[in-house]
Formats: sequence, C-alpha cells, structure tokens
Amino acid sequence: MMKLEPAMLKKMVHAVITTRPDELTCDECFGEIDRFVEMELAGKNAAEAMPLVEDHLQRCHDCHEEFEALLAVLKALHAEE
Repeated sequence: MMKLEPAMLKKMVHAVITTRPDELTCDECFGEIDRFVEMELAGKNAAEAMPLVEDHLQRCHDCHEEFEALLAVLKALHAEE
C-alpha cells in the first residue's frame, strides 16, 4: 500500500476544498483554449472574460501546458507576419 506524503495529502485536500460546482472539464477547457489564447494575444483580459477557463488552467497542469504551447506557437506565427 502506498503511503501519502503530508505535502501530497495537503495538496489533495486543498483541491477538494476549493472545487467549484461550475468547473470545466478538461475537454470543455480544451474547447475554449484557442479563444482564450486569441484574447491574450489581442491584449484583452482573458482571465476576466473567461474565468472558468482561467480557473481550470490554474488547477490543471496538462491543460496549462496545452495553453502555453498554443500561445507560444501563435506568438511565433504572429512574429513572422
């Protein structure tokens, strides 16, 4: 049986306590990431306009990595124009 380290247990409890009833799933977030990134690139406050996506990106490492990758690609494409 695996023993939980205190730091991991604390992280898990924090995630449960701060869970929102209106949270997005990864699939829902992924469906909105492109719009979120475009708002960021346009200099708009995407976090304010799309708080559920922002919340999910703060909580989900995998979706955050997808966001960062898309942002980097689009920044590079815009720089070439």
